[in-house]
Amino acid sequence: MTSGHFKTLLTALLTATALLALPAHAGKTLDAIKARGQVVCGVNTGLAGFSQVDGSGAWTGLDVDFCRALAAAVLGDANKVKWVPLNSQQRLPALQAGEMDVLSRNTTFTLTRDASLGLHVTSPLYYDGQGFMVPAKSKIKDVKQLKGQTVCVLSGSTTEKNLADYSRTNNLGVKPVVFESLDALVNSYFAGRCVGYTTDASGLASVRNKEAKNPDDHVILPTLISKEPLGPMVRRGDDEWFAMVKWVIYGLLEAEEYGVTQANVDALKASSQDPVVQRMLGGGAEDTGKLLGLDKDWLARAIKASGNYGEMFERNLGPKSAIKLPRGLNNLWNKGGLMYAYPVR
Repeated sequence: MTSGHFKTLLTALLTATALLALPAHAGKTLDAIKARGQVVCGVNTGLAGFSQVDGSGAWTGLDVDFCRALAAAVLGDANKVKWVPLNSQQRLPALQAGEMDVLSRNTTFTLTRDASLGLHVTSPLYYDGQGFMVPAKSKIKDVKQLKGQTVCVLSGSTTEKNLADYSRTNNLGVKPVVFESLDALVNSYFAGRCVGYTTDASGLASVRNKEAKNPDDHVILPTLISKEPLGPMVRRGDDEWFAMVKWVIYGLLEAEEYGVTQANVDALKASSQDPVVQRMLGGGAEDTGKLLGLDKDWLARAIKASGNYGEMFERNLGPKSAIKLPRGLNNLWNKGGLMYAYPVR
């Protein structure tokens, strides 16, 4: 290599390094959010544990808590969220049309949704799988005992396609009874119109707890027939916003891994000697926020708003909640689960 070529290469490397250290521009989505003073978040019309509203208008659930954490990170206030309730058929067209900034509505990540609809998947908030619920009195113990039986399923969902594929592959001849709305589906199942009801296993647990006169009268079969990674989605075309949404998720996971909670975030920011914790909370000299177009306290505010990922899970879905789901696949990677955050550094 000649000295001239070496100098050219060195200049290129130094330029690239300098560019990597530059603060990020906020992006058009965040500009719009700041102008209106709200994050517009698409959520489920009512799925206990994920997003539901009570009689006073208060929203709760894992997807809801994420939106609050996101608003705290980007606007400094977890309450600056506008909720847009959407059914299964409305959710993706509404996001495409710009009716919200982020869709946080128990939506499965698939190749089609990520690559062909003008949308980006971000990072899973919940790893699920499609299951089946049947009345206990049916004595059905295995999915394959549903051969030739009627199964209630929601139109326009991945569950409808998975049911058709599984039935065809296993020669079950399942008779799908398709509904446009969740309320109609649930009412029909409990009225006995269908022998089984299929959706994500977490959704079955939610419906059984919320809608059944006696939850013990209904059994969720142990077999899962699909992978259902659920998480927020955004529109393509704004890389800065895409990064912000992803890194709030990663930050909440990393906070759990390092023991940063809603209760101790302020104390750890002031006193922790762990450089990783200081970097996450903006307590030291490093400023991760400038790389996202935010300030250095972005993640500390998100944790203070909703807690770390483990706290969000336990509050909304865990064994002590009304839904009573185990962590399972949604445990941290170092505790046997799939939740693995990119390092906040």
